[in-house]
Formats: sequence, C-alpha cells, structure tokens
Amino acid sequence: MLADYEVDSIVRLLEEYYPEPVCALDYSKDYELLFSARLSAQCTDARVNIITPVLFGKYPTLQALAGADVLEVEDIIRTCGFFRSKARDIVNAAAMLIAEFDSRVPDTMADLLRLPGVGRKTANLMLGDIHNLPAVVVDTHCIRLSNRIGMVDTKDPTKIEKALREALPPAKSSDFCHRLVLHGRAVCTARKPDCGNCVIAGFCRHFNIGGGRLDD
Repeated sequence: MLADYEVDSIVRLLEEYYPEPVCALDYSKDYELLFSARLSAQCTDARVNIITPVLFGKYPTLQALAGADVLEVEDIIRTCGFFRSKARDIVNAAAMLIAEFDSRVPDTMADLLRLPGVGRKTANLMLGDIHNLPAVVVDTHCIRLSNRIGMVDTKDPTKIEKALREALPPAKSSDFCHRLVLHGRAVCTARKPDCGNCVIAGFCRHFNIGGGRLDD
C-alpha cells in the first residue's frame, strides 16, 4: 500500500489537474440525482443524461413521480437496462421520500440505504454531492484506479470504501472519487492506461513496476 505522503501527493496532483470535480450525471434537484444514480446501474452516464430530461419533464415533481404509473416509467427508461426494477424503485422511493423524509433526500447512510434500489455507492454519492459530507463512491473507475495506483489490493467495494476512508482526508474524499472518474475516462482507461500522460504516474504502482498490465 502507499505511504501517507504518496496519497497526499496523488490527491494534490489530481486536484491541480482536475480543478472542477463535477458529477457526470445531470440534475437540478436533489432527488433527481438520487434517481439518476439508480438509472446509472449497468448503464452509461451519457445514456442516463439522455433519459432523465424526458423522465423529469413528464414527472416534474416528487409527488408526480410518486404517483406515476410504473409501466409508463418503464417505457421512458427502457433503454437504460433493468428498466422494470429501476422504474419500480424510483416510484417507490419517491413515495417513501414524501412519506418518511419530508420530501428530502436523507443525510445519513442508514436512512439512505432504506430507500428502494439504493446501495452504498449511491448513498455515498448523496452524502458527498447533496449534503457535502465525507463520502467514498466506489464505482468501476474507483475500483480500477485505486488498485492500479496501489491504494488498495482488493476488488471488494466495501473493503475499498473502508480503505479509502482511512487513507483520504475526509473533506476531500468525495471530490477525489469524482476526480478518479475523470482520470479513468481521460487517461487511465480500462483498455490501456496512458501512463505517459498521467500526472500521478510517479506515485503509481502500475507505472513503477514497468507499466505491465495488471489484471483489471
């Protein structure tokens, strides 16, 4: 595993290279990010961003979503995969937000995990992006890059979350995960990492063992 000074250097360099660690999902209301994250499971963010304007245009309020016909929601989100379970989760979660959380996205992990279709990845996204709390969003980019860099040595999301929480400054953890997404798309891709153009190569295990491809 990396030393503390190496992790601090990686955090700093990614901050300089990606000064605006924005979420790739488009949203204007807190609950829209929650439902966009649900739609993004096994689906690209780009596809979700095509679907959500139609979904939230037809159902412009949380109340409208809670009262929506699940079959009609299915038709709108059909191209994002697993549309039946996602449609059911969105409608049921909207109703639960109204009934139990005063129409607000909750700000604790325990409450977020009670919502239909919400796992730790989505819950952490809400904590970090909506409530500005320390959070570690373990998505495919985070799994790939944290292993390549040498910050973790496991593919288990729960273990990765725990390890990164211990390694990262809490106030920077959420933005760090967004930066990993940006870096994973632009430089450290799944197919072939571009080590020659990587700002953190000097601290990366993959680069320092000779650039040999690790088992992704």
